[in-house]
Amino acid sequence: MSVTVKHLTKIFGEQHAVHDVSFEARPGEVLGFLGPTGAGKSTTMKIITGFLPPSEGRAEVCGFDVEKAPMEARRRIGYLPENNPLYKEMNVREYLRFTGNLHKVPNLGRRVEEMIEITGLGREQHKIIGMLSKGYRQRVGLAQAMLHDPDVLILDEPTSGLDPNQLVEIRELIRRLGKAKTVIFSTHIMQEVQAVCDRVIIINRGRIVADDPMQVLQQRIAGESVVTVE
Repeated sequence: MSVTVKHLTKIFGEQHAVHDVSFEARPGEVLGFLGPTGAGKSTTMKIITGFLPPSEGRAEVCGFDVEKAPMEARRRIGYLPENNPLYKEMNVREYLRFTGNLHKVPNLGRRVEEMIEITGLGREQHKIIGMLSKGYRQRVGLAQAMLHDPDVLILDEPTSGLDPNQLVEIRELIRRLGKAKTVIFSTHIMQEVQAVCDRVIIINRGRIVADDPMQVLQQRIAGESVVTVE
């Protein structure tokens, strides 16, 4: 398995943001993390990526414990956080070269060209990031997440705030990426998981309430046997 999470719990003060969460994500799979705002999606992703320590339980990426071997785990992760923190004063190409150098990406020039082509940034590559639309900024974020060719992509609300055309393009990009990598992405929109995912985990109030292949979930919806997330 590319990602293994076992009995993960995160407590802030007296609040259980994540409570006894366990799941696995496989190579070649797009796994959707569906739930309302505050359900625990982002917290779980931050623990997997090593940005937050768990209160209990553990997470592994490609066999490496994120606490015991953090650098080995992080080398195998591409992460696009919800707020997509970019250096907005750089142009697209400069930023990708900068992040590539941090990752010590071999053949960096060629890899940057590949990411620009894959994410459709050709016309924008010399523009200052701060001048780009949100859709193109999301593309830049995806390009930097993929630059070091990670085995696992973790995308937190990657389509939030996009217009309909941008939405279709980013969804298609995520589907393509999911054929070769393990992709975990969070959303609070049911249509998102229906359009992109192979499998869906529904999380509410820090707990997993459903974990089904997309086809099974659609059958449950059709039969009006659905999990209500309040």
